[in-house]
Amino acid sequence: MALRLYNTMSSQVEEFRPLRDNEVRMYACGPTVYDYGHIGNFRTFLAVDMLQRFLRQSGYKVRFVMNITDLDDKIIRNAARDGVSVQQYTAKYQQAFLEDSAMIGIEQPRLVRATEHIPQMAEFVSKLIEKNAAYRADDGSYYFRIASFPRYGKLSKKDFSEMRDGTRVDVDEYDKDSARDFALWKAPKAGEASWETPIGPGRPGWHLECSVMSMEELGESFDLHAGGEDLIFPHHENEIAQSESVTGKTFARFWFHVRFLLVEGEKMSKSLGNFYTLRDLVLMGHKPSSIRYLLASVPYRNQLNFTFDGLKQAAVSVERLRTFRQRLSEGKFPVGSTSWMAELAEETVARMKAALEDDLNAAEAQAAIFDMIRKSNTALDASQVRRDDIRPLLTALEKFDEIFAVLNDDDLPKTRAILEWALIEGRGDEIGPELRKLSHGARLTLGEIIQKNKEIENARQTRNFKASDELRAELTAADVVVKNTKDGLRWDARYMTKLTPLGPVAIKLNQSEVHAPDHDTWGVVTCESCGEKFALGPNRIYGSRSTEAECVKQLEDILKTDHQHNRPHANSYELEGGHEIPR
Repeated sequence: MALRLYNTMSSQVEEFRPLRDNEVRMYACGPTVYDYGHIGNFRTFLAVDMLQRFLRQSGYKVRFVMNITDLDDKIIRNAARDGVSVQQYTAKYQQAFLEDSAMIGIEQPRLVRATEHIPQMAEFVSKLIEKNAAYRADDGSYYFRIASFPRYGKLSKKDFSEMRDGTRVDVDEYDKDSARDFALWKAPKAGEASWETPIGPGRPGWHLECSVMSMEELGESFDLHAGGEDLIFPHHENEIAQSESVTGKTFARFWFHVRFLLVEGEKMSKSLGNFYTLRDLVLMGHKPSSIRYLLASVPYRNQLNFTFDGLKQAAVSVERLRTFRQRLSEGKFPVGSTSWMAELAEETVARMKAALEDDLNAAEAQAAIFDMIRKSNTALDASQVRRDDIRPLLTALEKFDEIFAVLNDDDLPKTRAILEWALIEGRGDEIGPELRKLSHGARLTLGEIIQKNKEIENARQTRNFKASDELRAELTAADVVVKNTKDGLRWDARYMTKLTPLGPVAIKLNQSEVHAPDHDTWGVVTCESCGEKFALGPNRIYGSRSTEAECVKQLEDILKTDHQHNRPHANSYELEGGHEIPR
């Protein structure tokens, strides 16, 4: 049986075959990085991740491209409000998206960004003008002429033939009843980011961005375009119109759209208090693997009702999978084989494959693996399993995990990273008792603490800052505070004193930054030796016992000591002078 997927364009489940033998070219609309992504966003990203995993498992070579929208109306508005550049505003949320994706096991595709393709977008507008599919408005903006594309509405199945030619809409998001000639290029406004181009100053419209970047990476026609169901109109409809107007070719053959989710039976909304990011859930004490498993548990075209009971059940399911693998891997079994065990494993692999080929039916694939686990555990309890039975059962588990990616027990370092992030961001009061319990359970011996501090020092000396930060996160989660002092690294085990020192903080700035995002500062301190800048400020919750001048002197001494020891500056320093807060 070949892979069959629902194609939004035809409104039917069709056999999926790529345009080129054994190569799949697919594009997905990624995040708009104006805030942290919520669980609805990540349900879509996870479904697309599972699709590309299954395509690779099926033997295809997959070229998977995802855009990061780092330029749209919301971003422009928020950056102008905060008085920072678009790049400064989006940097934090781009990084958060990458971290959150990795946290729930989403494999990173090739990422493309709107701000890196401005010249190509201006050129695309010129091509549309040549074909009389676009026109310039009096203010210097350019619009797509919907009347020039008679098939407009073929994806969303709406008839726009009666729409009056020349009426326009200049916002990025609107409903079908508000459809008008849409903005390709927006003239500059006071205080907003803009670029100088051959078609004049301004910036691209949201819909233009994906057309240009997808065709540049994948060609004028490619196999599959994916996104959330909210993008069908107007975003994907507009992409089709402008792309096919330029090329005269089918833009994408398959359109793969993921259904919205509900939270406890209701639409997710900030006003209802049921709006959750991945980080919110981890702060409550839920494991990343449980979140991934639950988001993956319902077929992508069905509405997932995300509940906290479901999240707890997902944790139980993940634990059953891991326990079963451990039982197979660590058990002692007599030589020989049991014929029906190999048949069970083979049947399970076939059932999972058939389920995923049936429009990516994740629920049926999960049911198949748990049927195998139930029958195998019964055989294990009855001492019916032999040594040669283990490999086929483990192979079935591995096939399952190639798609669902929950067997690797790496929840602890991931939750530690979120715990450290919460402390740095001043959100320590949001850390739930379950997460605190998890981190407090990860006690380290004195020898382990000393060894990890040595590893941090070595990592910093070799400029392996990623390793240094990961080790620091481990210590932080275990209630061990690491400080950079003029005498080198110093640590304090909080759990030994039951007091939490919370000192002033210095945060290293990027070259283009003039302040630390989301951090109150006294000012900026510049290293006299290398010119690197640090935003210095009190602890955001408890303030500081030290004066600003005392903290400036502390930081200057630390920076000098770094140079004396020929070591790079840390990304941040916690200084002396914090209040000790009873836990």
